[in-house]
Amino acid sequence: MSDAIDLTAPLPDPAAWTCPAPLRDQSRVVMGHGGGGALSAELVRDVFAPAFGGEVLHRLGDAAALSLGGLRLAFSTDSFVVRPLFFPGGSIGDLAVNGTVNDLAVSGARAAYLSCGFILEEGVEIDTVTRVADALGAAARAAGVEVVTGDTKVVEAGHGDGIYINTAGIGLIPAGVDLRPQRVVPGDVVIVSGAIGVHGVAIMSVREGLEFGVEIVSDCAPLGGLVDAMLAVTRDLHMLRDPTRGGLAAALNEIAAAAGAGVVIEERKVPVPPAVANACAVLGLDPMYVANEGKLVAFVPRQHADAVVDAMRAHPRGAEAAIIGEVVRDHPGMVVARTGLGGTRVVDMPLGEQLPRIC
Repeated sequence: MSDAIDLTAPLPDPAAWTCPAPLRDQSRVVMGHGGGGALSAELVRDVFAPAFGGEVLHRLGDAAALSLGGLRLAFSTDSFVVRPLFFPGGSIGDLAVNGTVNDLAVSGARAAYLSCGFILEEGVEIDTVTRVADALGAAARAAGVEVVTGDTKVVEAGHGDGIYINTAGIGLIPAGVDLRPQRVVPGDVVIVSGAIGVHGVAIMSVREGLEFGVEIVSDCAPLGGLVDAMLAVTRDLHMLRDPTRGGLAAALNEIAAAAGAGVVIEERKVPVPPAVANACAVLGLDPMYVANEGKLVAFVPRQHADAVVDAMRAHPRGAEAAIIGEVVRDHPGMVVARTGLGGTRVVDMPLGEQLPRIC
């Protein structure tokens, strides 16, 4: 019996397993703590926020909104550990710019300056570093920001993954712009700027050598111009968020919880490209939880929603913008999806991350 189980073979050691979404009770850091879901939130809430303190930090926005010298500034920082370093549609250099620029953009700020820190692993080829640096510089110019300061560190071979990057950025928040989840109220319309799940699936396809019949290209792109087009319609936008780690599901849950309101979305109205839907079906993933790097979700007063969507669709970054749901008084803090079959399902906050190391 060639298919018989060998009962004498050693059993796998569960302690050696790695899971992006492990059990909640952990005494050590696990991959899920970096996934942008519930484990990440717990780490910030229970470890970092109490240690650092401060009213601004406790707002936990994509960027900190600060008042300095009579100006309203947004300040954000992010670190990038994506694997592989290059992927269809971009590289770690593009991510390092667009990730920080977009955190500023969805805070209503016009990004101006970036810092950049490179952590290099001993042995990485200088040509690779040059390619990443060139991509980062080109992305900064395309986003209309300037890299003005930085730092470089080198770690021993085997103690890194080629290149890690940290960027921080500052920008000005125009007068009359106030984007925060506490402004979200029942009756607001939920808008997404385009197709979701593209970045995460693009990363997974090249990382695992998977082919889906068509190349899936990351949506990595700066969103400042799109946000400007939306604010030109009205500065009375209530909340914007770029659904990166944890995907659209995490972004909606974070906003619903902070607003103390419920969110209902129409599953059929959420734009998912066929290639992404097929890839997710093969991989056992839910597109709602897959990362994006060039999309935003907006909470807009109903009276402005149609005009805002029209302005978004007139911009290249928002051509596929769609209204996908609304904010309700029922089930505060919870996100619910109406399915194509007429039922409903709860869209939970992800525990960790379906696809680790995607940004």
